[in-house]
Formats: sequence, structure tokens, C-alpha cells
Amino acid sequence: MSLQDDLTAVRRCLDDLVRTVGQLERSLAQLQENESRPLLAGRADDLVTITDTPYNTALWTDSDDEGLGVRDRRAP
Repeated sequence: MSLQDDLTAVRRCLDDLVRTVGQLERSLAQLQENESRPLLAGRADDLVTITDTPYNTALWTDSDDEGLGVRDRRAP
């Protein structure tokens, strides 16, 4: 290869590098723009209020104790 061929290859690589850095800068700007927007999942109208009052114990009748099996039988 001649010196001219080497310089042409270096210019081509430099142009590719400049183009790639430009794409990265645009992607970063777009990412920062998206992060500045509020998330839709955290909207107040999607939230459900859970009261502190105790649940009705009848809800748990005939339920299994998690990991222990049915109440009237021995655990394995």
C-alpha cells in the first residue's frame, strides 16, 4: 500500500468514527428526553388504596396454610 492509500483508509475510518459518535449523541439526547417524561405506570389514577382495617376472617376459612398443607392434617 502506498502512503496515499493509507491516508484514504484513515480518512474513511475517521469519517465512520465521526458518524458513529453523532449517532451516539442523538441516541443519548433521545434517551435523556424520554427520561424527563413522567412514567405512565405511576399515574395517580392507576393507584389502588388498601385500607388498614383487618380482613374478614371468613375469607380464610377452608384455606391451606402455605407450605404446611390443610389445617386438619399433619404436614409431611
